[in-house]
Amino acid sequence: MAASKLSFLRNALESRVPPQSLPLIRRIPLRCLSTEGEAPQDNASEDPFLRTPEAGLAFAKLTGIRPHTLKTDVINYLEGCNLSTNDVKVEYTKGYNPIGMLLQFSSRSAFDIAMRQNAKKGRLYKLEMISRSDWDLTTSYDGKAVVLQGLPRNSTQEDMERFLCGCNFDPSTFNVFLRPGIPDPVKIAFVQFATRIDAMNAFRLKNRSFCLNNPITIRVLH
Repeated sequence: MAASKLSFLRNALESRVPPQSLPLIRRIPLRCLSTEGEAPQDNASEDPFLRTPEAGLAFAKLTGIRPHTLKTDVINYLEGCNLSTNDVKVEYTKGYNPIGMLLQFSSRSAFDIAMRQNAKKGRLYKLEMISRSDWDLTTSYDGKAVVLQGLPRNSTQEDMERFLCGCNFDPSTFNVFLRPGIPDPVKIAFVQFATRIDAMNAFRLKNRSFCLNNPITIRVLH
């Protein structure tokens, strides 16, 4: 069908064009007169904007940690994944008890290495992928906040500030609440410090000290 159309078009052109122009017409390649579209060329590999992007960051959640598990413990456990302390966030309950750690890997291949490391070491932890939003919504205290545990039920914020006298803390960040306990609820206070050094100094100076005759335990949040 296409060949008959081309023959008709060529005859029509020859009948309307002077003879001296015929050699020029005959030199027109048939493909220039084709009524069929040319097959599109695949230039995706040549156009950098059409290439498949390289894998970006990957995020995961690691559970099964103990109350005193540190970021560095997890980093050493997942050796070869190039994690830093900035790539690890500790996930806490509302009572500031650690329940897991969120990890930021430089690529999906780094996450796969972590999965192999975990399997090789007996799967001491559960490791699963999460979304970027899970990572973004989790607060990192970065060692600049502490929790005071064992506060007397009748203690006030003023009592707690006296307890922390000599430490560089921010009084406006105090958050006092009750946590279920046996036999009675336990009073807890959350407070932030300017730097990690300030928080650690408070831990060293005040941990197991007394507030209204009650020994207070201090935990640094990471």
